[in-house]
Amino acid sequence: MTADGSGGGAEDRNGGREGARPASRDVTRPTSRDVARLAGVSHTAVSFVFNGRAEGNLSPATQERIRQAAAQLGYRPDPVARGLRSRRTAVLGLVTDEIASSPFAGRLLRGAMEAAWSSDHLILTVDTGGDRAKEDAAVAELLDRRVDGIIYAAMSLRRVRVPEGLHRTHSVLANCLPEDGSLPAVVPAERAGGGGAARLLLDHGHRRLAVIGGLDDIASRERLRGFRDALRAEGVTVPPEWVVRTGGEISSGYEGAVRLLEGAPAGQRPTGVFCYNDRVAAGVLHAAARLGIEVPAGLSVVGYDDQEHMAAFLTPALTSVALPHRAMGETAARLLLEALATGRTPPATTRRLACPVVSRASVGPAPIR
Repeated sequence: MTADGSGGGAEDRNGGREGARPASRDVTRPTSRDVARLAGVSHTAVSFVFNGRAEGNLSPATQERIRQAAAQLGYRPDPVARGLRSRRTAVLGLVTDEIASSPFAGRLLRGAMEAAWSSDHLILTVDTGGDRAKEDAAVAELLDRRVDGIIYAAMSLRRVRVPEGLHRTHSVLANCLPEDGSLPAVVPAERAGGGGAARLLLDHGHRRLAVIGGLDDIASRERLRGFRDALRAEGVTVPPEWVVRTGGEISSGYEGAVRLLEGAPAGQRPTGVFCYNDRVAAGVLHAAARLGIEVPAGLSVVGYDDQEHMAAFLTPALTSVALPHRAMGETAARLLLEALATGRTPPATTRRLACPVVSRASVGPAPIR
């Protein structure tokens, strides 16, 4: 006899006498046996539905009746009991360095949480403030809590020491690369992002181009490399003195722009500027306004990050290369979920996610001079 009671067994055992009245549980949590009584099926049939074994064992009509009974009672499978049976907790850990203080934290966390939630998992997050001892302790604590896998995420793209314990479970890095190459990583395609910014400016006729802002970090190097690659393909170069590495803040953009633009005749200054990030771009816009250079009529400006609550609200609205923080969180979580489903550890490869250009009002045709 199958679990759906073919032949009048499991499905109709309660004859509808008890199934017609919902269990009255005002305080205690409704159980799968309560669902079985209300649906008029066996307890095994309910278990099949909520353990993913219904196909081939229960008719579609029976499955739907069970789900409707569960919804009526407000029943949810007990995750603790389910975890004891499967030896899983349906919880993923997320350890970060200083991402909680980053304007991009929300996107990465949302991506990871939504991917986990779609597979009935939760995310348990620990922010360590970049303290190595706290990182190791956080990983140890998550392992003690039997999380099914761990994502380690960094505030900015860099090479990181792999915290102790990460190799004891399925683990993926997000927005950072392992120093020893031992774990899979999900990072932005920074070089391609820089190339996208260059092609946009080239498509608008710009040939006198400058780069403002940046640090001695992976992102700065890769963005500039991609920018130059795209220009080189069109026979355009950036003069060394037009690459101004002033940092990553608004003041850095202002300082770099004044250095390049102040006192320079219109025909001898850049017509387009690629900025290290949106904060630098904001400084460039401020300097251009102070110097009487109209954007985009006299100068086109491209930022990087597409920072939420900022890029779209500058004057003019800033064209920017978007960092895929949400996609990084989602991809990292999905890699862990796939590993759990297959039992195979993700290969220690680097996945680079696209950084699309978001066009707004700060880029226009090159001035004719």
